[in-house]
Amino acid sequence: MTREKYERPKEVVNENLFRTDLLPKDSASLGTVSWKEIFTDPVLQKHISTALENNLDVRVALQNIAAADSYLKQSKAAYLPTLSAGPNYTFQTQSLNSQSGQLLNNGRTYRNQFDVSANIGWEADIWGKLRSQEKAEFANYLGTVSAHQAVKSDLVASVASAYYQLLILDDQKRIINETINLRNKNLETTKALKDAGTLTEVAVQQSEALVFNAQSLLINIDVQISLLENTISLLMGESSHAIERNTIDAQKMPINLKLGYAANLLENRPDVKAAEYRLINAFELTNAAKANFYPTLRLTGSGGISSGDIDQLFSASSLFANVVAGLAQPILNKRQIKTQYEVSLAQKEIAYLNFRKSVLTAGKEVSDALKVYESQDGFINLKKKEMNAYKNSVNYSQELVNYGLANYLEVINASVNQLNAELNISNAEYSKLDAGIELYRALGGGWR
Repeated sequence: MTREKYERPKEVVNENLFRTDLLPKDSASLGTVSWKEIFTDPVLQKHISTALENNLDVRVALQNIAAADSYLKQSKAAYLPTLSAGPNYTFQTQSLNSQSGQLLNNGRTYRNQFDVSANIGWEADIWGKLRSQEKAEFANYLGTVSAHQAVKSDLVASVASAYYQLLILDDQKRIINETINLRNKNLETTKALKDAGTLTEVAVQQSEALVFNAQSLLINIDVQISLLENTISLLMGESSHAIERNTIDAQKMPINLKLGYAANLLENRPDVKAAEYRLINAFELTNAAKANFYPTLRLTGSGGISSGDIDQLFSASSLFANVVAGLAQPILNKRQIKTQYEVSLAQKEIAYLNFRKSVLTAGKEVSDALKVYESQDGFINLKKKEMNAYKNSVNYSQELVNYGLANYLEVINASVNQLNAELNISNAEYSKLDAGIELYRALGGGWR
């Protein structure tokens, strides 16, 4: 039997994974750039560095690497012979009521046995079973390393996303506070117009309701800020606390849309690499399971000194030794071996399907993030035009109300629409930043 060698499935990766017209000119990819070149805010960089140092998921992943390394060392030691040695003492006396005891006419006898012995065993790797097991453990080790890198990549993206969202909430809080001040002024104007007989108490109540509405939005924003600060604290492996931060206007994300070839995902994305290593592990375990159908060559030996009298234990006459070489072919337990082999084949197919799914998922994530990122500039420009139109509408309708030429309901609608438009612009700016983060992560996260 010849041990099969792993070959990457050719049908898994192709150049049509990315749904875009941006054809790559070379193999360069955004995913290979360091996160410090993408997230240039020094405050954010400090938070990310703290998270990479303290995050509990990262530390768990490191322990998984340590455990996998131990299993790898164990698989390498399988080629070496096993050796055990030590002194033994045996005391024996027979029952007088047993068949052999009744043959003894002189009563009970006592036996002492002293020995110092060593046992050695070695299995020849004729069919490559041990080699396959070693390669399987090596793939498992590399898989834990890639999983660790995937955790770090996701962590960088999570901290950056939460940080930008926090800045957006600060900006929305500023917008709402400005709206509250403006609506309070409008409320005073409405009360004056009511006293002048131009408006009724209905308009005053509606104007006051607008103030209450904005104040309730402010409370909701404060709650979201606190929850986000708690989330970032957890990502940094710290107890919940206020998060130092910059402003949204200071953020610059220098993203150059270099996607690279789709095959880059196999080298850049640690989760895809981890999936392939799991496939290699299953492939090699299948080789090992197949080797169980063939005979096993074992060499065993033992030797040492043995004596019934401790005074004679170290004499030349007490020496003993034996060597056994055996070739064992499984016969009656073939169903068990066949079951193990069939299960290994199923697990290999599962690993292949998961690998294929991970590559397709990576392509989808790149396509999604790219579509959102490319569309946000046009969306933001239109929303700004919408906001300016609503702002003008508020000013015009308020002026008409002051002269008794319009219903105050028009002012209310225009004011609500203006606030929503401003908040939508803020959310769209976050969506673009978050899409940039997701595009960076989807292309590999720059863990290298």
